[in-house]
Amino acid sequence: MELKIKHRLRLSALSGTTTVALLCTAPAFAQQVAGDTTTSVAAEQDQEGGLGEIVVTAQRRETNLQKTPISIAVLNSEALQNRHVETLADLADGSVPGLRVAPFFSRNSALVIGIRGVGFLGDANQPAREQGVGVYMDGIYLGRAQGLGTALYDIERIEVLKGPQGTLFGRNTEGGAISIVSKRPSGELQLNASAGVANFGGYETALHLDLPRAANISLKFDGVIQKRGGTVDNTMAGQLDFNSYDRRGAHVATLWEPSDKFSALWQFDISHDETSPYYLQLLSKGSLPLAPIIKLQPERAETGLVGVPLQASVGDTSGMSLHLDWKLGGGLRVRSISSYRTLTQTQYDNGSAILSVFAPNGNFARYSLANFGQHQFSQEVQLLGELPRLSFVAGAFYYNERVGDNAFAPNTLKFNADGTGYTVLPSPISATSFPDRASVARTNSAAVFGQFTYTPALLGDRLHVTLGGRYSHDKKSGELDKVNGALPVVNGVSAIVPMHVTSDRFDPLANIAIDVADSVMVYGKWSTGYKSAGANSRSLTYRGFGPESVSEFEGGVKASFLDNHVRLNLTAYTGTYKDVQIDFNAVIPGSNRGTLETTNTAGKGKISGFEAELAVAPVTGLTLTGNYTHQYIRLPKAPNPFVAGNPLVPVYPIFAPENSASGSIDYRLPVGAATIVTHIDGNYASAQYSSTSDPTKSDSSFIVNGRLALAGIKLDDSAARLELSVWARNLLNEQHLFLRNYSAALGTYGIFNDPRTYGLTGSIRF
Repeated sequence: MELKIKHRLRLSALSGTTTVALLCTAPAFAQQVAGDTTTSVAAEQDQEGGLGEIVVTAQRRETNLQKTPISIAVLNSEALQNRHVETLADLADGSVPGLRVAPFFSRNSALVIGIRGVGFLGDANQPAREQGVGVYMDGIYLGRAQGLGTALYDIERIEVLKGPQGTLFGRNTEGGAISIVSKRPSGELQLNASAGVANFGGYETALHLDLPRAANISLKFDGVIQKRGGTVDNTMAGQLDFNSYDRRGAHVATLWEPSDKFSALWQFDISHDETSPYYLQLLSKGSLPLAPIIKLQPERAETGLVGVPLQASVGDTSGMSLHLDWKLGGGLRVRSISSYRTLTQTQYDNGSAILSVFAPNGNFARYSLANFGQHQFSQEVQLLGELPRLSFVAGAFYYNERVGDNAFAPNTLKFNADGTGYTVLPSPISATSFPDRASVARTNSAAVFGQFTYTPALLGDRLHVTLGGRYSHDKKSGELDKVNGALPVVNGVSAIVPMHVTSDRFDPLANIAIDVADSVMVYGKWSTGYKSAGANSRSLTYRGFGPESVSEFEGGVKASFLDNHVRLNLTAYTGTYKDVQIDFNAVIPGSNRGTLETTNTAGKGKISGFEAELAVAPVTGLTLTGNYTHQYIRLPKAPNPFVAGNPLVPVYPIFAPENSASGSIDYRLPVGAATIVTHIDGNYASAQYSSTSDPTKSDSSFIVNGRLALAGIKLDDSAARLELSVWARNLLNEQHLFLRNYSAALGTYGIFNDPRTYGLTGSIRF
């Protein structure tokens, strides 16, 4: 038996003290998913110097990107490395036009995600709330925004599916889906390891080990550590700085292949992350008085104005999955995907002390504390067919989830009499749980689906007609246990408030594609998707609201020219946005806390846009890409439940820039046995709203990232190869506000993007 050995070991050039022992003790988190696709952000060259074929899993089977009639962007492993993408949060720079990723600023491991301006219009971090863009890990739906910002490991590609994905992916994909696909065990001996250092006290290590196949079993192990100090100093001694992270995790995959007809893939992952909140800055003054120590900070701050007690928000996630695949013969196969996942998070946010109205000897610096716990189980069964003129996928899906949270919001500081100083209040954290707010939500969802593509004996087999549909039944229940430190009061009665919401949906799909030439395809598609019903645990009533939905028409062209040296994909879409879920807030009388109510808008919104993606390989080793998205979103007015008469008020689409673009240059130059690898990318987004109730916009942005590497350096007569690289994110140190809000009382405040970060990494493979 021939034994193939491919060792890859990555070591840092600056961190010579990093050892394999350190790597082996590093827990790391893995993310994986499967989805649809259309356009590649990262375009690799084939051996002839043309653009290489990109394989995607858009229709729950492997297909060529250019033959898949849907709009999608793909970031492969090389593109992720070149852009130094370590978590989904790093895609906030605009790497994929039309995709917007924003952190929940008190926990930057919790993310809200939008595609084509659809996905989030409220607080998605609550137990009974959902997002409108689904995130999938090797085909497994991740039910919560919490934990989406944990570290990625050894990813094969990330697919961004644009537009409603209601048929094959189901609930909470009205805006689209993100599919993270991890590398499977190879069955060959491989060792990949990396380590590096960065500014702000950052360092990172990773280890990926593949073992040779034995007894029809292949094993793979992954480990990652990613750490960075804060980017804004906290002046209180012994406390964390703002905007720091420490992410760790581990992953193991076991692939059993007793025959070419059957395979079983079992995976387990565990992660731990500690983050501190972003620093909120006051940009302009409102009508209410400020203490003398509170100053305006219109530029990105390096030091906080007020030192505050601050500890890390801690998140722990773990999960296991089992993928079974049977080839039945006759072009039929059956797949089963089973998964169980848990997450817990404890939030500590004291990043908004500047939003404090001055009162002599008054308390301020609200410390937002919260506990959050979730577990989910999902099961999906698929029947796939590849017949002479018909391909199809049909199946059933079940999802069960339980989520609970509790919270507390004490003040931590006290002004002196004239506001020129302050003292620290005694620690309020003594109870085993936080007493201000508590709620529980339970979800049961079941669905059946099917999608069929028929190629009739017409037009030389160039016509492809696809029809599909999905029926979903969702049931959500729960209890609001505590509000403002006491039992809820409804109609004068103090009692735990129950919540029950159910909904039934049918999401159809129709798609016609024509291969007008061997390398040119045109298509037209109609699809729908929805975001589930729920309830607002920040409210005083826990009153349920209904689902929201998107119906969208999409047309596109996918073309390759000049022996695959040029690839051009164009997409236009238009649709309606219905029953949009909108949050309204008010201050609870006699407290420093607020309350939220969520309503569904009565009218329909309008969405439309245009997308263009271009990749060119003009000469061997050089690849150029350019992508542009224009989107228009108009939301209907919504009734404000906190104002007498419930008047209709304007609603603004958040994190939805009208124009966004990205471009990249990649060049590989052989130098002896080694290769110089260069990459630079630029990402632009126009100004955008960051609050549904505030017409104030954040700044436009232009972020440049780069990487320079010397790869394939031969160390001796063995197969060992060394690689040294330098990288930078936000290379030009551009600053912009990704969140800006206005309050007549407090003024204008916001959060700036990260400053320039850079580092050095070394790698060895043998």
